[in-house]
Amino acid sequence: MSKIDKIEELQNLLKEDQTNFQARRELAVLLLDCGYPEEAKKHFLYLSKIFNNDSGIYYNLGITYEKLKNPDKAQEAYIKAISLAPEEVDAYYNLGLVYMDKKLYEKAVDCFESVLSKDNNDSNSYFSIGLCYFKEGKLDGAKYYFQRTIDLNDEDIYAHFYIGNILKEQGDNKGAQEKFNKVLQLSPDYSWAYFNLASIDYEQGEYDSAINNLEKTIELNPKDIEAYKIHAKILSKLGQYDNAAATIQKAIENCGGSGDLYYILAQIYKLQGARADYVKSMNESLKLNSTLSISPKLVKKEIDDFLRL
Repeated sequence: MSKIDKIEELQNLLKEDQTNFQARRELAVLLLDCGYPEEAKKHFLYLSKIFNNDSGIYYNLGITYEKLKNPDKAQEAYIKAISLAPEEVDAYYNLGLVYMDKKLYEKAVDCFESVLSKDNNDSNSYFSIGLCYFKEGKLDGAKYYFQRTIDLNDEDIYAHFYIGNILKEQGDNKGAQEKFNKVLQLSPDYSWAYFNLASIDYEQGEYDSAINNLEKTIELNPKDIEAYKIHAKILSKLGQYDNAAATIQKAIENCGGSGDLYYILAQIYKLQGARADYVKSMNESLKLNSTLSISPKLVKKEIDDFLRL
């Protein structure tokens, strides 16, 4: 029997007997699993009024509110579940995720540490604490917890990736490269690892390697605007202006026009001596000034100064 057929069967049972609480609970869980959180919420709320000491109902209600993008209600439901069953770790963990979403990182860490006090081998909790510290800029603490994650699960690509980012931030490019290559060993299609390798190559002036990694990034993620930008900068440095312009045009095609992309394209045309294309692209950048990093006044002044030459 398909899940949809099962939902219909359970709904028919409830039409016959509204007090069939087991059918209602099963229906609520199935609706949640099938992507109908609003319908699931109605049943969980109904059950919570009857079984107000059932931690499982409040736990599932928390998940439902998360799917409905209501973190305050999710927080309330998880706290209720914990008060009813403080020995169960799932509600602590999910509450921690809600606190992370609300940027309440200290409270989130407390939740994950509660999980670890009951299960010291929970790699997800170590990772989540690491992520909290990373978001707070506490890089050494973050690195420690990401490493604890890897000690328990060496195939956690995200822990390796974040350690790579931290090492790069701390100036250890070699260590960062090792981590990003580890990520690609585990997940060959992880575009951000290629991008970060390309960024290190670019900083170190290793342009051929940077180009290869950027092309792989774009192949895997055609909407990575930053990859296009760096790719075009490198090609311009190498004097390959036609290819640089083609890269930015491809970015506009795949990502949509932006003020920054047209501004970069204009600078390439300027280097080529293509006056009309330069002015046209600069004007396009002004039309899209909400996505322009440079002050529109400075762009307008640059155009005026150019036209006086």
